[in-house]
Amino acid sequence: MTEEKNNQLQIELSPEVAEGMYANLAIIAHSSSEFVFDFISVMPGLPKANVKSRVIMTPEHAKRLLGALQDNIAKYETHFGQIRINGPETRLPPIMGFGGDA
Repeated sequence: MTEEKNNQLQIELSPEVAEGMYANLAIIAHSSSEFVFDFISVMPGLPKANVKSRVIMTPEHAKRLLGALQDNIAKYETHFGQIRINGPETRLPPIMGFGGDA
């Protein structure tokens, strides 16, 4: 539940949500009116993985998220050093049997 007082947004975080959900893969789809982010936990050696969480947002909010991620990654790298990605960055091939429309 959120509440706005004097232009300050108060955000409540339930214990269940505060635990978080681990994801090591994100699939992003979009339409003219929304972006859909599916967060997935892929286990080595298993041919199937389930979507753990789906977040849907407007294109404007997706762009704000991009800016916030860029800002936070820059701050992280200033403090902890450059984030290195092992091996070449690659895109996954099409995933078979993935249901859902964006």
